[in-house]
Amino acid sequence: MPEIILEVKDLNVVLDGEKIIEDLSFSVRRGDVLTVLGPNGAGKTVLLKTLLGLLPYQGRIWWKAGVKAGYVPQRLPFIKDFPMSVAEFFELKGVSLQETRDILSSVGFGGEVLNRKIGQVSSGQFQRILIAWALAKKSEVLLFDEPTAGVDIGGEETIYSLLNKLKIENKLTILLVTHDLSVVSKFSNFVICLNRSSVCQGAPKQVLSTGALQKLYGDEVKFYGHQKV
Repeated sequence: MPEIILEVKDLNVVLDGEKIIEDLSFSVRRGDVLTVLGPNGAGKTVLLKTLLGLLPYQGRIWWKAGVKAGYVPQRLPFIKDFPMSVAEFFELKGVSLQETRDILSSVGFGGEVLNRKIGQVSSGQFQRILIAWALAKKSEVLLFDEPTAGVDIGGEETIYSLLNKLKIENKLTILLVTHDLSVVSKFSNFVICLNRSSVCQGAPKQVLSTGALQKLYGDEVKFYGHQKV
């Protein structure tokens, strides 16, 4: 059985006097694709930021020693005339030009993208650049917060297929926040239903039931997503 690389026990997060996450416990094994589902305001983004040590908390968060984690945020907006090129963006992290070429190639870009301005690439292209940015630090674990927010349907399919490809090629462990139920059934092996506290946890077949989703979202459950390709 794969080793545990992240263990969370009795996690509580309080921000501005409001309890955002309450008594959450779970573990992640190497190679897992763990998806966090939940309505808006459920604490999903707060959870990812807390796991990265960006927010105060009570409880226990244990990462296996030496594990490197990368974070791909939901949005990192740039104004259209932002002067930085893609190559310069990677220079900020101390990545050489050749390494940048190789990393961008792994997410489907040719060398022509290097001189393009960050503010002029499409939303889908920028999400792929952010994925490459996270991979540049040799991350073994990637945390994604709604990686297809603002991306069209074709771009969504491209990004999720890319994540699956990178997971296999780089032996990645992935923690993913998404609203797309088809992604859960297609790519995940474990799901946390979060609405401040854990509503349900388990394999996708257990969680993607009408009863579990109604418990998470309420009676007005809408099943949506993309057909498998």
